[in-house]
Amino acid sequence: MNETKIALVTGANKGIGYEIANGLGALGYRVGVGARDEARLETAVEKLRAAGVDAFGVPLEVTSDDSVADAAELVERRAGSLDVLVNNAGISGESGPGWVQDPTTLDLGVVRTVVETNVLGVIRVTNAMLPLLRRSPSPRIVNISSSVGSLTLQADPDIDIGPVMAAYAPSKSFLNAVTVHYARQFAGTDILINAACPGLVATDFTGFHGPRSPEQGAAIAIRLATLPGDGPTGSFFSDDGVIPW
Repeated sequence: MNETKIALVTGANKGIGYEIANGLGALGYRVGVGARDEARLETAVEKLRAAGVDAFGVPLEVTSDDSVADAAELVERRAGSLDVLVNNAGISGESGPGWVQDPTTLDLGVVRTVVETNVLGVIRVTNAMLPLLRRSPSPRIVNISSSVGSLTLQADPDIDIGPVMAAYAPSKSFLNAVTVHYARQFAGTDILINAACPGLVATDFTGFHGPRSPEQGAAIAIRLATLPGDGPTGSFFSDDGVIPW
């Protein structure tokens, strides 16, 4: 029996997702690199393989039922099961100067687009991959969230949580809530699911603003993806520990 653990990381062709794939690969995981742009996907897989990672490409558009179904079939053909799913793919949505998304003038289409990727995409991918995850003796699911999704932090006037982002931040609050409900549904099973905040990382997602590197941002996801059997589930973490909901 092949004892190599299998991971799938969505949005893994660059930035934090790429470093999560790279980090899991360095730990001996065989990694499915999920991405919607096939040219960038191929480049990322080649780069990971050159670094010694056992990587394979998984064309994946999280907003498409057909694409996600095809991805699940591909992972089943290539690996037969899945030990780790990292739902990293996400978008911020259109914003004004300073990343502001003013709720009083916000185009509802922007909200729909952000939620479709950041929340519905996670549900779509997770449910499609569940049959493969259930074949693992220790399945782990990590949803990449953000501290801006914390209602506690957003509501505290003494904490600088960044600009008003009335589409992106609530999408992460929604994702956090969904994570809790998955954890409730998985109670009594071996599946552990948690939300992770990578912090403000300098990638193209942030316009390369932020004090943290992609490698630093990936660390918490890698830790949650490799939790022992008695690890936490249904919680929200950064490198510093639990983040309040």
